Amino acid sequence: MKAAGVRFRRAGKVYPFNPGDLEVKRNQKVIVDTSWGPEMGTVIYVEEDHPEEKEMRKIIRMATAQDLEMAGRNREKEPAAFRICKEKIEKRGLAMNLVAVEYTFDGSKILFYFTADNRIDFRELVKDLASVFHTRIELRQIGVRDETKLIGGLGICGRELCCHSYLSEFAPVSIRMAKEQNLSLNPTKISGTCGRLMCCLKNEEETYEYLNSRIPAEGDTVTAKNGNIKGVVQSTDVLRQTVKVLFTAEDGSAELKEFKADDLRFTPRHHGRRRMTDKEKQEARELEALENEDRRSRSRLD
Repeated sequence: MKAAGVRFRRAGKVYPFNPGDLEVKRNQKVIVDTSWGPEMGTVIYVEEDHPEEKEMRKIIRMATAQDLEMAGRNREKEPAAFRICKEKIEKRGLAMNLVAVEYTFDGSKILFYFTADNRIDFRELVKDLASVFHTRIELRQIGVRDETKLIGGLGICGRELCCHSYLSEFAPVSIRMAKEQNLSLNPTKISGTCGRLMCCLKNEEETYEYLNSRIPAEGDTVTAKNGNIKGVVQSTDVLRQTVKVLFTAEDGSAELKEFKADDLRFTPRHHGRRRMTDKEKQEARELEALENEDRRSRSRLD
């Protein structure tokens, strides 16, 4: 079955739609049938032999100049709706942070995205907003990762945030990845703008796992291949694949030498190169608790 992948927002999730007899191409704007009515999206890919999906909805038509104009008018109304909603929230004294406002394509519904530490009873707020806008109102509580994805910004690398620029779905990240890459387990060093573990920890995970499997760990006993002298590993350089080994002679004298990992005999290990201090263990537990909390809450952006 032919399918076209359509995205509704920048770096958003891509959904397959049935183009029918329409000749759609990449980067074209189309009007599609969704669960909340017609919406305008951008074609990301066209696939001729897509696995048949029973619930794949249809592309209604190619977007016209009038459709683009309507979408533009919706975007223009969103700042005013944001301001009004924020005023209503403050008036009600609700402990919630409004993040973004979005009109559906046909204007039949307005979605308000917010974050909050706890569950919020916003029924009266919905009534307030409905009396102002005279349309359907929906409030969606999102997580801090989703908030950052919507707002965007710059990472510590100086580049635009991955989640806002291209990352359509959040990849699972863990403390183990930071440990594998020999990074400081200080939360301020490995957390992103959202306060959660940086998504880019996933990018080099496989590379570091491979490189770490080729060198001994600190404290391991190794033997030089060009002799039978044994020594203890003092430090390692994962990227350069070098190891500093302390050799102790029979007379008690010690000598520190640097070797290429390939010039040593040792039992390879696959994970857990770096030993954590008690403080790092506590910080790791706190970060993992936050990560687990995020995983339990379902993203409601797309």
